[in-house]
Parts: sequence; C-alpha cells; structure tokens
Amino acid sequence: MLAGMSAQRKVTVHLPEDLLDKAQKASGQGITETVRQGLQLIAAGDTFRRVSMLRGRVKFSVSAKHLREDRG
Repeated sequence: MLAGMSAQRKVTVHLPEDLLDKAQKASGQGITETVRQGLQLIAAGDTFRRVSMLRGRVKFSVSAKHLREDRG
C-alpha cells in the first residue's frame, strides 16, 4: 500500500478511449494515476464547494496584515 493511502479497491470501468487518451496526455501518467488524479480533483471540488458556502460566515481573529507581517 502507498504511504498515506487507505485500503484500495480494484475496479473495472468502461471509459471512452479518446477521453482516457486526453486525460493521460494531460496528466503525463499511466491509467491508474490518471484516474486517481481525476478522482482527487472531484473530491477536492466538493470540499471547495462546501468551504465556499462558509464565505462570510467565519470570523477570523487575525488580520491579513498580521499574517503577512508574520511571514518574515
């Protein structure tokens, strides 16, 4: 098992060949890594949507100016 990964499942999927070719070309990876990256993007998109729903509802006690000054 890869470090940081939970249990894995082997699945069979039917994909349009041209879509898989384009995705592999874009990722520069093999089939497994290309599909894994696609699934990670979908999961990240869901997380982003849920976080964006909080926009304006979360109050921060630290200002952006303070955070920039703290970098140094």
